[in-house]
Amino acid sequence: MGKAPCVGLRREDMYHWERRTPLIPLDVQFLSQKLEVPFVVQSSDMRAYSDDEYRDVGLAVAESLSNCPLIIGLKEIPVGVLEKNKVYVFFSHVIKGQDFNMPMLQRALDLGCTIIDYEKIVNDEGRRVIAFGNYAGLAGMIDTLWSLGARLAWEGIANPFELLTQASQYADLAEAKAAILAVGEIIRSQGLPQQLVPLTLGIAGYGNVSKGAQEILDLLPITTVSPEDLLAGRIPEDVNHTILKIVFQERDTVLPLIEGAAFDLQEYYDHPERYRAAFERYLPHLTSLVNCIYWEPKYPRLVTVEAAKALYEKGQPKLRVIGDISCDVLGGVEITVKATEPDDPIYVYDPMTGAIHSGVEGQGPVMMVVDILPSELPRESSAYFSNILKGLVPAMAAADYGVEFDVLDLPAPLKRAVICHRGKLTPEYQYIQTYLTKAANSDEFAAATDS
Repeated sequence: MGKAPCVGLRREDMYHWERRTPLIPLDVQFLSQKLEVPFVVQSSDMRAYSDDEYRDVGLAVAESLSNCPLIIGLKEIPVGVLEKNKVYVFFSHVIKGQDFNMPMLQRALDLGCTIIDYEKIVNDEGRRVIAFGNYAGLAGMIDTLWSLGARLAWEGIANPFELLTQASQYADLAEAKAAILAVGEIIRSQGLPQQLVPLTLGIAGYGNVSKGAQEILDLLPITTVSPEDLLAGRIPEDVNHTILKIVFQERDTVLPLIEGAAFDLQEYYDHPERYRAAFERYLPHLTSLVNCIYWEPKYPRLVTVEAAKALYEKGQPKLRVIGDISCDVLGGVEITVKATEPDDPIYVYDPMTGAIHSGVEGQGPVMMVVDILPSELPRESSAYFSNILKGLVPAMAAADYGVEFDVLDLPAPLKRAVICHRGKLTPEYQYIQTYLTKAANSDEFAAATDS
């Protein structure tokens, strides 16, 4: 195959609300000039950066990318869009065996495609090289505070958070931050409604997603309290004009199965079966929980169905809103029973019945579980992502994908991210075949792969 004769930048058409792009105009212009390879930008009337912004820097905009063997996208690619023998770069969402994307993966295999997954571009320490995590946290906290305001208003509790709206409704991040700061001034000068005092907001996790969430929360008057002090009731005397922020780490969320044993982080990562869930004890003390933790089935959950039922069976507890930014359906927060879209972002989960309904009304916590939160800040998050991706594109464009995988010349972080090559799962991802085989027995799978 050799060096790509052109590189295609595809439009996002899997989800109608997705406005991000993996590469912004100035970065595509830079790459095209540096690599001396033409880029073709697929036309889109949804992208946060318009077709004209790409044309204005001398880039070709077209409807078809059929002449481009290397195509760079962002989210999943519709089954019917995949083309034979192409190399695709995007978030494939198949590494956990996600049922809904098995037809897409099978179609890519049938067509002899190569897939490079952003999520698996990791360094030697296993840390992701490229992600939107910080922007998920930024948008997720804005949406959580907005949800809290709407829920309290429905309960008849006037509160300053009512002045906020969803992240996607602000012109940009600066406007959103200005709105948060204005709410903070009201809290400082007028205080919080007495029904809410102390207002406690817990953040599970301390990585990039958590840092983004804290960046927004810290625009408000904040007093940091440790998980231990929260449980013991050791809180500041004056809590009328401040929000109590609690950041939870792994050692706070689980306990060793052996009574009296010390928590060891590496042991927890290596042997999570030696630990049990222990987050339930914090739930009665929280007004809102924001989940920023990466979760896999081998780890204990933060919030279980049973814990939620126990919390609400005696009526309305302190907890009003859960912002599940991690958004693993039936995952770390088990009552996240479905992900949502920016145009219908929240629902109430009834712990007594398991039923859900859109909005903020009813018994149970409001669940903010938007699956693509960075898309609510599309220009800023695209620019951030693009600035990292442009450093990886030269190696992607220079590689000869016509050779066998074992001699495919890609830098180690990129090669680790090759899910399949020329229609075959690569050695590290052979385990996905089990999920493909299981999914193949469904009528939905057959219908999707035949489309």
